[in-house]
Amino acid sequence: MKVLVTGAAGFIGYHTAARLLADGHTVVGADNFNAYYDVDLKRARAAELAPHPRFRMAELDLADRGKTAELFAAERFDRVAHMAAQPGVRHSIDHPEAYAGANLTAFLNILEGCRQTAVAHCVFASSSSVYGANTTMPFRVEDNVDHPLSLYAATKKANELMAHAYAHLYRLPMTGLRFFTVYGPWGRPDMAVYKFTDRIFKGLPIDVYNDGHHARDFTYIDDIVTGVVRSLDHVAAPDAAWSGAAPNPATSTAPYRLYNIGNAAPTELSVLIATIERETGRTAVKRLLPIQPGDVPATAADVSALSAAVGFHPATPIEAGIARFVAWYRSYHKV
Repeated sequence: MKVLVTGAAGFIGYHTAARLLADGHTVVGADNFNAYYDVDLKRARAAELAPHPRFRMAELDLADRGKTAELFAAERFDRVAHMAAQPGVRHSIDHPEAYAGANLTAFLNILEGCRQTAVAHCVFASSSSVYGANTTMPFRVEDNVDHPLSLYAATKKANELMAHAYAHLYRLPMTGLRFFTVYGPWGRPDMAVYKFTDRIFKGLPIDVYNDGHHARDFTYIDDIVTGVVRSLDHVAAPDAAWSGAAPNPATSTAPYRLYNIGNAAPTELSVLIATIERETGRTAVKRLLPIQPGDVPATAADVSALSAAVGFHPATPIEAGIARFVAWYRSYHKV
């Protein structure tokens, strides 16, 4: 197949593109290489993909309607893996304007591109952040998610609603994956695993919010990509059992599905830090801080729906994942 992977210079997009290429597909990546975090890291990821004969990178802003439409019209994609977004819960509090174009307008342009060129299936990135004020664990895709705690989360919920509208109106198969705290080699420097490892190696203090009592469903990148690729092959279909009298938010009479994709085994921040300390052979200097606005104290994924649909089973415990990440960090940063 020919697959568009948006955000292909980003963390999840890069790994998704690499897996699809390894599986024999043709991949067109799209990325705007914005400066939310180190652009050199994004360029390095893109450079890893560039030599492959079945890959090319389109450098463009997906919020540009004309250029995005041109890309779809020229390439005629079979599938779309929309991994691009402006991430960051805390960043959305200080820079809300960044999320309108990257997360709303860009997604609308992707939907229009899929509609106009009859793409067979679009899998898009949502987030565990949509669960917001929910406290019942583990989070289930059948749960109501109408109380986001950040603008970032609100834009991800909006993406799910936009996707459903297109699935309903145009019978466009759409699958949304709610990612739970993804980590691993080539990860994002603004995420806890990378940030803690980096500061520990540099002898700098790390900010530990909620006094380290946060719990996150840290999910290793290889497990995530397996779920993404299997979901691309599992085209969303209408749910014959769906009822408007008791609506299931995760399915529809339209070809639409929502799934959690996580490790299904939450880890406390204090345990994560201890694991990184063991792998680096260094002791963290901790600066204990209260919980931040927009943060939730815990996340935990019920992945039973994705397991039933595509056989998704996370296989990487936190100890193995952190060991692989630290090994990559040493190699990339030459420490």
